[in-house]
Amino acid sequence: MPVNDKRERVEDQTIRLASGRTVGFADYGSADATAVLWCHGGPGSRLEPAYLRRAAGQAGLRIIGVDRPGYGLSAPHPGRTIAGWVPEALAVADHLGIGQFAAVGVSTGGAYALALAALAPERVLGVIACCSMTDARWPPGRATMSRPHVHAVWEAPDRAAALAAATDAHGEDGSKLHRDIPGVLAPSDLALFGDPGWMREGTAGFPAMFAHGLQGYTDDRLADGPGWVTFDVTSIQCPVTVLHGGSDRMVDVIHAHHSAEIVPGAKLLVFDDLGHFSIVTEVVPAICDLLQR
Repeated sequence: MPVNDKRERVEDQTIRLASGRTVGFADYGSADATAVLWCHGGPGSRLEPAYLRRAAGQAGLRIIGVDRPGYGLSAPHPGRTIAGWVPEALAVADHLGIGQFAAVGVSTGGAYALALAALAPERVLGVIACCSMTDARWPPGRATMSRPHVHAVWEAPDRAAALAAATDAHGEDGSKLHRDIPGVLAPSDLALFGDPGWMREGTAGFPAMFAHGLQGYTDDRLADGPGWVTFDVTSIQCPVTVLHGGSDRMVDVIHAHHSAEIVPGAKLLVFDDLGHFSIVTEVVPAICDLLQR
């Protein structure tokens, strides 16, 4: 497979696990840079960090986006848990010869980045939990989440009903999400959506989010609905930055305040004018700051 310039992504890479399942990933950067495992949002995919690859490269960072099961090139895995995904991420790192790495978790992915730190402390240099949902066992945070997009999936009696609820809210190919999302964006998010470079990368990555319909998203919600019960967030030892936009209308900033309270030693960093998408532009500086702590 051809490799582009060191700041460009190497597309459509996969590994096969011992179980026979396939895991997809994209590698943005050079092998001699500091590795960052990117835990994407829900919905999301390995392609999510593409827009940041040049800024990351200039900062000496190599970002590896990993498709969770049911997204992009990764086969679905019904019944998966947050902690159960950790060996898949480590398998990608092992395949690439990466020993230690930082982890970034965006939105839904925040829990997965924190689980990596809790369960593989010898591997994780630090975590950025960006615009992330907190532990769903906390009632005030749980109450802020969208009823059709989140609660309907959490409350479904079985996976088939949960999948139907997720599909009804998003559309089989995400078309409803694409149509409805501008109505819940902060002004800074709308400005980012007006950036042709960001939109080009976002549009290119959109099909991967729904490559398996809503299976990935449904299984994300079924995994986070019970809360952070499959890993112990209080065992985290590495530096953690909880990064959030104060104008986030999709995951309220109260999630960040709660996460910063329950993650040992976490640094809370809130940008009042930024929203759920625009806050991601602060991830590269936050990683650089984290690695100096």
